[in-house]
Order: sequence, then C-alpha cells, then structure tokens
Amino acid sequence: MPGIGLRFQHHDAVIAQRPRVAWFEVHSENYMGGGAAIRDLETIRRDYPVSLHGVGLSLGGAEGLDAVHLGRLVRLVERIEPGLVSEHLSWSVSEGHYLGDLLPLPLTEEALDVVCDNVQRFQDAVRRRILLENPSNYLQYRHSTIPESAFLSMVARRTGCGILCDVNNIFVNSANHGWDAQAYLNALPPDDVKELHLAGHAVKPLSNGAVVLIDDHGSQVDAAVWELFGKAVQRFGALPTLIEWDTNIPPLAALLEQANHAAAILLQSYQALAHGDLT
Repeated sequence: MPGIGLRFQHHDAVIAQRPRVAWFEVHSENYMGGGAAIRDLETIRRDYPVSLHGVGLSLGGAEGLDAVHLGRLVRLVERIEPGLVSEHLSWSVSEGHYLGDLLPLPLTEEALDVVCDNVQRFQDAVRRRILLENPSNYLQYRHSTIPESAFLSMVARRTGCGILCDVNNIFVNSANHGWDAQAYLNALPPDDVKELHLAGHAVKPLSNGAVVLIDDHGSQVDAAVWELFGKAVQRFGALPTLIEWDTNIPPLAALLEQANHAAAILLQSYQALAHGDLT
C-alpha cells in the first residue's frame, strides 16, 4: 500500500523499470504547464494509481481561491483522474502575489470559516472529496484559540473533506512547539483520516544551544518518526501511505527501500490487529 512521491528525476526510470510500488503522488503545480512532464505522467498513470497533492491553492487565504489556479487544477484532475486529491492547511497568496511558502494560519473561528468556505469551493469544483493536510510550521499565533488537531476535525465535519495526516509534520511541530505528538494523533477522528505521509527532516542548531527541526524532505525517515507512524497505523488503520523526498533527491531505489519499510510496519500492525494484540 505505500507509495512514493514522483519527481522529474525519476520519470524515465519509472517508465522503463515499472518498479514494484503501489502508487505515486505528484505536486499538482508541476504538471499544469503541459509539455513532457504531463505526457510522462499520463504514461505512468496507465500503470499506476496517481495522487495529486497541491501546494499553491492557499485554502487559508482570506481573499478566496484564485479562479485561474483553481481552473488549472480542475483540468488536471479531469485529465489524470487521480485516486486522491489533497492540499494543505495554510495560506500562500496575498493580493495576487504567491509567496512561495506554506504559511501558518491563526487558528480562530474566523479562520475556520474562511478555510471551510474555500475547501467547499474546491470540492465543488473538482466534484470529489479532498484531503486536507496538517502542515509543518515554525511559529504560532498568540491569539489562536483552537488546537490544530481540533481545527482540522472541525473542517472535516463541516465540509465533509478528509484529513491527510502527515506524521513527520506532527513530529516536527511537537518538537519545535512542545506539543504532545500522541495527543495530537488521538485528537484526530479516525473515520476522517484517509492518507498518511512520511518524510525526513533536518536538525538545525541555534545560537542559544537549542535546536529546531526543519521539514525539508531531504533525507530518510527518522527512527522516531517511524515509531510515531506505527502508533498512527494502530489508530487509523492501514491507510495509503506516502514517502516524500523532495530535496537532495536520491536514486529511485532509496525511495523504494523506504516504501518497503513502511509496508513492513503496516503489515506488522495488521497482523497484530488480526491476532487481537492491538486495541
């Protein structure tokens, strides 16, 4: 069941080798411009399920969704017919300018209304249920009134969307902000979580002797994140699981090895559940 993030560097290898992997996920914006990239993706789509993962729709933006961007995304969904479509709980557009990052929201009732309106418009446009991912972030607003896990749950309840649970993001945010990672998992409604993400992160020392974790997707999954993933599988079940690796991209075989490790954890959890070892 695990898949891997598909990057341009691996297109030729995937088409030629047809590796044993369950599915691929791509960043939607990388395939909106036509040309060789989308033709390669269509070729791969004939042999594998594909998921579209957006990074630029700005579902938390108070200005609403960019109609041009949304239209391109709708056409891509119609062309590729993905198994899953997802976006982030973040904002990235201000007065028509794309800021090049997934920025955190103040988690308030006002922001909740904005996100729900945008998610509903997105779902209406693509005519399907989308998944909303918990982001990594490096600051928190002092006037936020809703815990992030509760915020995601409220959006899911009000719009009918699903939740993409990024396990590495939970680990990174818990380390940086002092959250309880297990409590975060426990607060997410199991029926609404439909996909899991795994990735590597960097550890950056600060001048005061502390460290900050950076969700850079540039290395193999950390042992502590694998452990948290096992707990997520116990809570949510054997869901579609993705290995992300977006910087310092290694050969395809390295991603496949990580996917196989995820598959072993999924199988172990399934067998434990079948034998009544999990509750």
